[in-house]
Amino acid sequence: MEVLKFPDRNTWGSLLKRPVMETAALYSTVEKVMEKVRSEGDAAVREYTRLFDKADIKELRITEKEYLEAERSVKPELKEAIALAVKNIETFHSSQQTSIRKITTAPGVTCWQKSVAIDKVGLYIPGGTAPLFSTVLMLAVPALIAGCREIIMCSPPADNGKIHPVILYAARLAGVTDVFKIGGAQAIGAMAYGTETVPGVYKIFGPGNQYVMAAKQLAAREAVAIDMPAGPSEVAVMADESAIPSFVASDLLSQAEHGIDSQVLLLTTSERLIDEVNDELEEQLNALPRKSIAGKALKHSKAVLLHTVDEMLDMVNEYAPEHLIISVNGAEKVAEQVINAGSVFIGNYTPESAGDYASGTNHTLPTHGFAKAYNGVNLDSFVRKITFQQLTKEGLGNIGSAIEIMAEAEGLRAHSNAVALRMKKN
Repeated sequence: MEVLKFPDRNTWGSLLKRPVMETAALYSTVEKVMEKVRSEGDAAVREYTRLFDKADIKELRITEKEYLEAERSVKPELKEAIALAVKNIETFHSSQQTSIRKITTAPGVTCWQKSVAIDKVGLYIPGGTAPLFSTVLMLAVPALIAGCREIIMCSPPADNGKIHPVILYAARLAGVTDVFKIGGAQAIGAMAYGTETVPGVYKIFGPGNQYVMAAKQLAAREAVAIDMPAGPSEVAVMADESAIPSFVASDLLSQAEHGIDSQVLLLTTSERLIDEVNDELEEQLNALPRKSIAGKALKHSKAVLLHTVDEMLDMVNEYAPEHLIISVNGAEKVAEQVINAGSVFIGNYTPESAGDYASGTNHTLPTHGFAKAYNGVNLDSFVRKITFQQLTKEGLGNIGSAIEIMAEAEGLRAHSNAVALRMKKN
């Protein structure tokens, strides 16, 4: 990691800047894929699957036989671990349900709000270098709790035409309606526009590579909602002399192994800790199967030495990380001052891995600084809030005059008249 000591505040903006990718050619390519899927449906999906995934898929939808084969191949201990994760995710997301409260804003004027599930949602689950079955749980479980009627999922096939069995097992367990062997921008296009086989949805969730992210943003222009804008995954660790160097290094590496473009940032008040963490990074990195990926990510990562915890907080809130780990004295109190982060992990014994898998919180989080304006996926992500109001004659009498005056002031006579006619009748 690059080590920066006591950088001037005026330079924080540049040192915290994420890499910016040239997107003109990317969007041009993705737009062509999306348009072809829109116009040619399944035929285009199969063509792009042969081109990009090297798989010739005749039946896009997963069959019952494939589900059963997947279930048989998943080891019992992994099934138990998944069951534990599902229970905790269900518990946490169920707690986010709200009841209807009718509020009287004035005598005779009653207002309330109701949560209504999004009818059709689409989940994208990457295949690539790691089978992210945990993301299936993070998206499908709250969708099911919310009451989404149709939960479809797309995931890219391997060149043998199959999806990793644990992804299929997790999908069936978590309540996914249908799974399709489709990856990349063509999967997003299929869910956004619908094809002969894949139903169109109203909102698309899930991470993916740069092509998937571009496709989701293009789909959002077509009145198909998406969970959030996103970039490469990232973590920031705040640590002082109370932090355990081996723990800090393990958290940095657990993020770095996601991909070569993952962002890793260490903020500390201890110069000794930087040296010890670097030693641990070297030792732990050599033992990782994904050593090459994590090593490349670390090359553009930073360790920043600062004077105080308050300075660390200021830098964290400026950076707005996807994941924030706080390993300092009085970590709980420090955490209360965090205003920009996707998910916060407090204390030496709360690794990012807990939230990634089984603590119960959702790991689908805003990246690239979007945590300043977006939250991670939660139960509300799968519902819409519809407001209702009901006025009695008395209620209209109590607020009608104010409505008429305001409507007239805006020059909207029909608005005023809609009240005046009722007041006269009353």
